[in-house]
Amino acid sequence: MTERRPVPLFAGAAVTVALAAAAVFVLTTPREPGPRPAFQLPVACDETWILGTYPGHDDFDIDFFPSRGKAWGRPILASYAGEVIESGINGTLGERTPDNPDGPIGTGAGYWVKIDHGGLWTTQYLHMLEPPTVSEGQRVEQGQQLGRIGSTGKSGAPHLHYEQRAAGEKMEAWFAGVPSGITSDDREYSVRRTSTNCVPSE
Repeated sequence: MTERRPVPLFAGAAVTVALAAAAVFVLTTPREPGPRPAFQLPVACDETWILGTYPGHDDFDIDFFPSRGKAWGRPILASYAGEVIESGINGTLGERTPDNPDGPIGTGAGYWVKIDHGGLWTTQYLHMLEPPTVSEGQRVEQGQQLGRIGSTGKSGAPHLHYEQRAAGEKMEAWFAGVPSGITSDDREYSVRRTSTNCVPSE
């Protein structure tokens, strides 16, 4: 009968430490995002909007204002299909409404939505007028309405604050395969873009 020799304690501990280190490496190694989805402007088909930024707004953040008419209540549309992973209130709402546009300003994003488009790509839609029309876990299609433009959260006027992110990092937003032109926040500037976020008729 063969006698089994006990494994030294330090050898078992070393194996445990090595496995834990490997697990940490796997969990913390950054993943590369997939190809950029075919994002569209998050506003109604054929409308022209002013996309702007200003110092301190953060690189790549975009504020949307309509080139004609009032911003209050305009529909906010999904830039691309995906799953809603955040929907509700971020920060405090404040009291700015169409009837009280100069009311107290809130904090954070106010009513907002965040969508996961797969491949580590996400989009964010901030400062909605009222609770979003979509909920967490819901599948949305490109062009589907998410809410309406307002001025909740840290917002001085009704507009849509919009971001595209890859693996959590803000990126220059592209729409219909073209760069937006909003990159640095070192100065105040704007561009005009016309939406092709058009849902095909059945």
